[in-house]
Amino acid sequence: MSSSEREIEKLIYTYAELQDRTDLEAVAALFAHGAFEVDTVASFEGADDVLAMKRRHDRMYPDGTLRTKHVTTNVIVEVDDDAGTAAARSYFTVFQATDGFPLQPIIAGRYHDRFRRIDGRWWFEHRLVLSDLIGDLSHHTVDNPLGRAPS
Repeated sequence: MSSSEREIEKLIYTYAELQDRTDLEAVAALFAHGAFEVDTVASFEGADDVLAMKRRHDRMYPDGTLRTKHVTTNVIVEVDDDAGTAAARSYFTVFQATDGFPLQPIIAGRYHDRFRRIDGRWWFEHRLVLSDLIGDLSHHTVDNPLGRAPS
């Protein structure tokens, strides 16, 4: 595995870690040069837009966390080092547990990511989140902020 592939994998896993630590500013900063798109329904450009969406979307608990664990698997990375571009596909599953809401998977799907290298560092250029299996999101999201039709 090339060093670029490892750096991109690390970026993918860092997103999950920061999300679970509820470091929304750091999550948003990953998209300083890119966009975050959800199920082709809503797209958010750049760090400020992503941060505003995350603050509207993610339900924060009194302990300062989202009470989630994002698990990313099946990561496939394809790099064009000469062009400074890359793409990746992966699966995600989000688990959640809160008081009165036992540990369970609440959503599973796929990430389709594009990356670009800027000044020697890899950045998200575009993340498309595709939600394949949706469980009980009532303890995770706030008031349908992405404009999705209720299921």
